[in-house]
Amino acid sequence: MTHDSTQRFTDRVTDYVKYRPSYPSDVVTFLHDTCGLAAGARAADIGAGTGISSQLFLEEGHPVVAVEPNQAMRTAADAWLSHYAGYASVAGTAEATTLATASVDLVIAAQAFHWFDPIAAREEFARILTPRGLVALLWNSRLLEGTAFLAGYEALLRRFSDDYQSVSERYADDESMAEWFGDALSHNARFPNAQRLDFEGLKGRLMSSSYAPKAGHPNHEPMLAALRELFDRTEQDSTVEFVYETRVYAGSAQRRR
Repeated sequence: MTHDSTQRFTDRVTDYVKYRPSYPSDVVTFLHDTCGLAAGARAADIGAGTGISSQLFLEEGHPVVAVEPNQAMRTAADAWLSHYAGYASVAGTAEATTLATASVDLVIAAQAFHWFDPIAAREEFARILTPRGLVALLWNSRLLEGTAFLAGYEALLRRFSDDYQSVSERYADDESMAEWFGDALSHNARFPNAQRLDFEGLKGRLMSSSYAPKAGHPNHEPMLAALRELFDRTEQDSTVEFVYETRVYAGSAQRRR
């Protein structure tokens, strides 16, 4: 993680907590039933942010240590998740987690891997995992078309965000995941996911994104006006549907030689 990537969300924590989607419980079922993850396996959530992915695994009975370099996001995760007996957090990065060698059975990174140094992260994951440990990388990938709202939202981002294109190009796809895992990639899956948002929810969801121009930027107010117009044009029953495909890639951190 670069310093820039670890601090991108510092002033977006409130919107991130309130408006970012969770992940389907099918993700955990897939890791258990298809990938052989044991019940109660110890997990490290790398780039855990505000704890959305950590909560998913805690709910399914997995002890989780949230590894997050951004203090504001880690504090939000602690406030939300500290009542879980299996929860802990540390200030660390994907490349230097601070965790002990062979201390976890599962490494997860949700909506975060594209910020990591891929080579250094794989070395660190291999170090902290037990010998048969599993890596699961997952994303909620917003659909870019299929409805007037989805197409309009994508056009809005491309029109008003200065760095949306550069950030979106970092997101992993099947090819880059096959390259990163190599012959250690064992399984992948896709699951439907969605949010229904009123206008305040839609605005909060937009402002939780690191590439959305903030107040004071010349594009901020025109962007919000365009968002309002898009919402009014496409809403049904005072909401719009923000549709995702949750993608999961699972395998070992150790490539065979």
